[in-house]
This record gives sequence, structure tokens and C-alpha cells, in this order.
Amino acid sequence: MTPRPYQPVEDSEPLGGVHIKYLCHCPRQLWLYMRGYRPEARSDRVAFGEVVAETSFTRRREVDLSEARIDWVTAGAIVHETKSSRAPSPGHDAQVRHYCLLLERRGIAVRGGVVHYPIIRRTTEVTWDDNARAEAEDTEAQARAVIAAPAAPDRLSRGRCRGCSYLDYCWGE
Repeated sequence: MTPRPYQPVEDSEPLGGVHIKYLCHCPRQLWLYMRGYRPEARSDRVAFGEVVAETSFTRRREVDLSEARIDWVTAGAIVHETKSSRAPSPGHDAQVRHYCLLLERRGIAVRGGVVHYPIIRRTTEVTWDDNARAEAEDTEAQARAVIAAPAAPDRLSRGRCRGCSYLDYCWGE
């Protein structure tokens, strides 16, 4: 796969959920993604996650904000995100907080969020308050700093890269 030329993201340019997810998972992954390296299409884990999302809550409609796609939003402006993971992650909450921030910027009075884990039949609530808003804004700033960096961030330890679609790029011989 040939990476596309890097185009810097302006501070005013919105970031999507994938940017936040990649930042929280691995800043190097975000940096590579923004430079056009996109091995996700060949990942069995990504395909599995898409199937879980498509088959778990079939009556729900995705909310497309152009820069981000929220799995669904219920009455009272509660953001819902579905994950195929077997364990909750701080990155999942960060992604929901980011969606809350994007909706709030559009004038919607958001109340919070829920992350759904259908495989383990569990949900976690994500609070939306002044602290959560500050966290979301800080996470956006971190993402922009990683994206703007002239060189890729260091690799994580190899054990943390298990299952990552970027593994071959980072650790290939």
C-alpha cells in the first residue's frame, strides 16, 4: 500500500472518532494513519468488529457528523458506541467523550454516553460534565500534536501490539 502525501490537519479541522481511538491505542498508529498507511482493510479483527456492530443493535441508526460516525444517539442526547472488545478500555470512553464534544459544538445538550460490549454483555456509562469536556478537549490537543509531529512516535512494547493491524509496519523485519 502506497501512503498518500501527508496533509497537515489545521487546528480548526475537526477530528473524528478514529483519530481519538488511534491516539489512545497507540500514538504511532494515529501518526501513520494520518500519513495514509491504512492496513485496517486487511485486518480480521476490524472485520469482526464491523460484524459485531452491524448485527448487535440492528434497529439503531448511525449518526453521521461527516468527520465522525456515532453508532447511535438516544432521546435526551445519550451517545451510544458499540465495541467488539472483550474488555472496556479508557480509549473507548475517550471516543464517546469526543462524540459528546462534537455534538455539543453543534448546539446539542448532551447528557453522557454508554459503551456497549455485546460479546461480554456489558455496558459502561460515560459521564459528560465540565471535567469530561476538558478531558475531551485535551485529548483533541494531544491528537493534533501527534499528527503535527515531524517523526513517528516510538513503537509500543511488542506485547502491546498483539492483534494490531499496524504490527507488520512497526515490527516487520
